[in-house]
Amino acid sequence: MALDPLLLATAVEAVLEAGATQLASLGRGIRVDKKGSIDLVTEVDLAIERRFREMIAARFPEHAVLGEEMTTGDRQVIPPGFCWVFDPIDGTTNYAHGLPIFCASLALERDGVAVLAAVYDPTRRELFTAERGGGAFLNGTPIRVSATGSLLDSLLCTGFPYDVHESVAEIVGLFGTFIGRSRAVRRLGSAALDLCYVAAGRFDGFWEQRLHPWDTAAAALVIEEAGGVVTGWDGGVFQSRQPNLVASNGLLQEQLLGVIHEFRARRVSGTD
Repeated sequence: MALDPLLLATAVEAVLEAGATQLASLGRGIRVDKKGSIDLVTEVDLAIERRFREMIAARFPEHAVLGEEMTTGDRQVIPPGFCWVFDPIDGTTNYAHGLPIFCASLALERDGVAVLAAVYDPTRRELFTAERGGGAFLNGTPIRVSATGSLLDSLLCTGFPYDVHESVAEIVGLFGTFIGRSRAVRRLGSAALDLCYVAAGRFDGFWEQRLHPWDTAAAALVIEEAGGVVTGWDGGVFQSRQPNLVASNGLLQEQLLGVIHEFRARRVSGTD
């Protein structure tokens, strides 16, 4: 069933508006609070999400909204029908420090399956969009994943969870393992942009654990529509409520999963 064009138009409008708000306050001494020891939220995050909720309530009052900052209750529950999954600033730590690597990320799910996505990086004026079955685009131009088939020739990316202090050996150990198997590994601080860069062929693969739906729902669809593959760490079908994710151009998927499996097996056996 074809989607109402107003849905994608709303998604694009929302992330562009979010990007304008982000830039207007970047580096201007905004209020920053802590949700955890290193997990930040700014007044800009809250203002953007509040405005977005008003927009959806006015245009699609029957739709649910799962936003990073204002959702209460069980965030793992998948509501029936349409649900907007929104991160007002993906890369809040970067944003709070004035580092210009962040974005707004928005997916529309239907019964838990993403049907459209919009991710906007205002500092580079890059808008990534996708509609299920309709391809993936960067500023209106179709994008495809890379053709890299060897892990040794790959440029990978990852991120660290906010509870990294509790599992440093595990997180850094896997990071080091991938450094030893690939051309290089980067860590930018915005999972949504990392994934969109896989879709655009800038990265060949990505892995991370303990992610949230607003980190992955939109960009995972962009990757799939760009010809890539997204799975859980077990290799199963991706669902945005899963915390652990591996994404690639498809050619590298089994190699990435194999490295993770080997690393975890060594840790369990005590040989790593």
